[in-house]
Amino acid sequence: MKIPFNKPWFTGQEPRHMQMAALFGQISGNGAFTKKCHRFFEQRLKTRKALLTTSCSDALEMSAILSNVGPGDEVILPSFTFVSTANAFALRGAKLVFADVEPGYPNLDPKAVAKLITPATRAVVVVHYAGVACQMDEFVGLAEKHNLWLIEDAAHAIGASYRRRPLGSIGHMATFSFHETKNIICGEGGLLAVNDKRLMQRAEIIWEKGTNRAAFYRGEVNKYGWVDVGSSFLPSELIAAFLYAQLEAFDDIQKERIRVRRSYLDKLAFVEANSWAQIPRLPEYASDNGNMFFMVTNSINHRDALLKHLGRDGIHAVFHYLPLHSSQHGTLLHDGRELPNTDRFSQCIIRLPFFSGLTEAEVDSVARSIRKFYEKQTR
Repeated sequence: MKIPFNKPWFTGQEPRHMQMAALFGQISGNGAFTKKCHRFFEQRLKTRKALLTTSCSDALEMSAILSNVGPGDEVILPSFTFVSTANAFALRGAKLVFADVEPGYPNLDPKAVAKLITPATRAVVVVHYAGVACQMDEFVGLAEKHNLWLIEDAAHAIGASYRRRPLGSIGHMATFSFHETKNIICGEGGLLAVNDKRLMQRAEIIWEKGTNRAAFYRGEVNKYGWVDVGSSFLPSELIAAFLYAQLEAFDDIQKERIRVRRSYLDKLAFVEANSWAQIPRLPEYASDNGNMFFMVTNSINHRDALLKHLGRDGIHAVFHYLPLHSSQHGTLLHDGRELPNTDRFSQCIIRLPFFSGLTEAEVDSVARSIRKFYEKQTR
């Protein structure tokens, strides 16, 4: 049995919705399906304004523009994240300040962040790894105390919450991903959620290439022109139509992914019982959105050996992430501080196959392979 790392899941309505978009006569962005998606997210996420983007990377770049960071400004963010989190602010000329993650979970550590804030700090970017909420009360407090922009990179976090508040609704802005490895997909795609009313109008202008075209189409102005910086961040209607088919099945998709995660928790309980590896648990303030399943091995050698073993059994598992502060480009930006928790998670995390439709038999196969590996190690 070969088990892939990911397999995109379709509702069956995606082609029909894309055909409808074509029949409506508009396949460029900000048409009927875009507006349907915006309404869905504004209601579900409880955000003031939702704007679809072509990727989460684009949404992050919009957040960087909206936060007005530039040369001389500092932005604090985790090193344990995808490069897009950093690129968005590096492109604006900001100084990146990498902070360590918590010792028990690879989310940004508020205590580490508090020690790094200086008069030059303008923003803090938190990343809700695997859909598990960061300690948002702590970060909101820091942002209010030091007058900082708080940005949630919620690429993994659609449908997740912090103390029953939707992730993406707490910071000044938030970004989401609809890449094919995520819960809700459209191949490539993203979302900017704007929670601060001061940013709403400008966000839409940046989204529309720096013009007030959206306001013109609503009849709010009699002509549109170039009024700010911006780019072509909005996706086509075909992408929005595909995405809306996924949103119609949102609750079912979430339930299915949570089923898969809980199946892993049940079938891999022996891993922690034998102290072979760790399976991080949800903190009491966070919810489960079924984004992924990962283990933390006891060493990099165990990780590499287990990955090879799983591969020989036809199971595609991966490691995640390479730290930004020690990457080829990141070393040019980092101030040399050690980030021990970041390094440990980077060296020891294994992400197991995870997707809607992963069967109980397939999870059983993964669990048997892992048990076989560790039993062989302990002989």
